[in-house]
Amino acid sequence: MALNIQVFKTRALTALVFVAVMLSGLLWNQWSFLALFSLIHFGCWIEYQKIIALIYPPYKEVSNFHRNFIMLIGFAFMLLNANNTYRFGRVTLHGVGWYALQLFTILFCLNEIVIKKNLNLKVIGFSLLGLVYISLSWGLMLRLQDDSALINDSLNNNTWLLPVILIASIWINDTMAYIVGSFIGKTPFSPISPKKTWEGTIGGAILAIVAVTLGCKYLFHINNVKLLLIISSTAAIVGTYGDLLESKLKRMAGVKDSGQIMPGHGGFLDRFDSLLVATPIVWLLIRLFF
Repeated sequence: MALNIQVFKTRALTALVFVAVMLSGLLWNQWSFLALFSLIHFGCWIEYQKIIALIYPPYKEVSNFHRNFIMLIGFAFMLLNANNTYRFGRVTLHGVGWYALQLFTILFCLNEIVIKKNLNLKVIGFSLLGLVYISLSWGLMLRLQDDSALINDSLNNNTWLLPVILIASIWINDTMAYIVGSFIGKTPFSPISPKKTWEGTIGGAILAIVAVTLGCKYLFHINNVKLLLIISSTAAIVGTYGDLLESKLKRMAGVKDSGQIMPGHGGFLDRFDSLLVATPIVWLLIRLFF
């Protein structure tokens, strides 16, 4: 696969703007972090519902109540995972999330079971799948902030580093896989995504693991190599399958991109497909090993 210079320039320019926005949200303060992933959460949900409607046409007929409240249930789950520093006086977002999750779930169930009376289990299943695919991931992204306290000695008390290391690992892996695959890629990795090659996938993973491990060690003085290897290797390996999962959904829906918010990169799901799958796995591994 030859490197298309014009496509690369478009992707690179868009990526620079994207990185600037992401870093502002990640590093400014905890509220910008929450605002950033709240926006991403709803953006992913809107695109997911459009794709599912193309895969399973009856999903087009779901009410606006169903569409909106399933997203609100997911958002309430996100708030439930916010730590106690997210507060307004004595009111914490964690507490708000707990009560909102119960309220929205009850209202959603009443609407689907009592009011509509024509329950479509497949529609419900696709919506529940969205909660697992999207809301669980972004909820656990908020937990990664809190979980930084578990390994503060390794992170030099920089609680923002866990999410940043994970996201940087995904970005580096994606970029290096694209570049390596463009120059030397010959062997198709999967029929789901014909442009992916084994050479690009392996090269991207190796370069991401090396870059993240050495970069964090020498730039941020993080000496916990085990932690860095777990995050970077999980991001590279699991993130690749997250990309394939979204590609499969798009192929089933018959669309090229999930959205058009970023020239050369597509929509929210296109940009965050790897992170959606890698985040829960990284969170789980950190819980198991630290």
